[in-house]
Amino acid sequence: MSESPTANQTVVTDQNQGTPLQLFRNKMHRELGKTVIGQHHIIDAMVAALLVSGHILLEGPPGTAKTLLGNAFAKAIGGTFKRIQFSPDLLPSDVTGTITFRGNELAFRPGPIFANIVLADEINRTPPKTQSSLLEVMQEGQITVDGTTHVLEKPFLVIATQNPIEFEGTYSLPEAQLDRFLIKAVLTYPLPNEEFAVLKQPKEGLKTTSINDINPVVTFEEIFSLQKLIEQVTVTDEVVNYIVSLVNGTRNLPSVSLGASTRSAVHLMQVSKAFAAMSGRTYVTPDDIINIAPAVLSHRLVLTPEAELDRFDSVKAINAVIQSTPIPK
Repeated sequence: MSESPTANQTVVTDQNQGTPLQLFRNKMHRELGKTVIGQHHIIDAMVAALLVSGHILLEGPPGTAKTLLGNAFAKAIGGTFKRIQFSPDLLPSDVTGTITFRGNELAFRPGPIFANIVLADEINRTPPKTQSSLLEVMQEGQITVDGTTHVLEKPFLVIATQNPIEFEGTYSLPEAQLDRFLIKAVLTYPLPNEEFAVLKQPKEGLKTTSINDINPVVTFEEIFSLQKLIEQVTVTDEVVNYIVSLVNGTRNLPSVSLGASTRSAVHLMQVSKAFAAMSGRTYVTPDDIINIAPAVLSHRLVLTPEAELDRFDSVKAINAVIQSTPIPK
């Protein structure tokens, strides 16, 4: 099983039928499809993260439209977009902002983190001190500079990217940082027909001009209303116990030295509610949990050195737990 969260879900084609959350999902796919070809599971993951106020970690090779996707997503929700290129010499203040002189007074100059959609590009290329500058803002939606707290505008979504191939000159994200990402989604190279469609898109030099055709499909007030609808999705005690069993199961595997956290259980339940609602249901099923569990839990596990030598990865660990845990009826 891959880490793609919605491999079994399809995009609803009728734009005028369905629940408000289905219609929102449809509109996002339709609008982003003007410039982003394929990657439907990534769009679903981003929509789900937005609906539960989470953040997403994208892993994929260079040149697979990660920046384009983030920019297009911001345009589709009518929000602001900032891209931060993480590098070894990047300082925490380069992310959060600094105190500077304006005239004869000290004033706060906001950093690029002050946007609705923030792309943290190649986040593992900067040292842990700078990586940690995102901890407070991802968890609390605010930053503290020189003792003063600055609240970010909502909605707020961090999209962090990692290159899974190059490891030279990189700094692995600490477990505390990884645990704050709602979903880890994997981008793959497009299919031949999708790559053909990419080449046929209108361009100005190397730049795809179709990004200019994307229009907002939702207001912030509508997003906040949709977020409240997620809380109306029902999760029975049996399904909650199933989540607890899966999370506990990751802590008892001999191949895992650090299992999934309690925060991951909360994330798994909330994102399952989002995917259930986007599918038109008002309740979560065990299948919702099974489909999304690898994307929510895998990046939070730490394997033993012996397991890594045997090429046993965290997705296999999650699948092993799923297969060994009884599914509620």
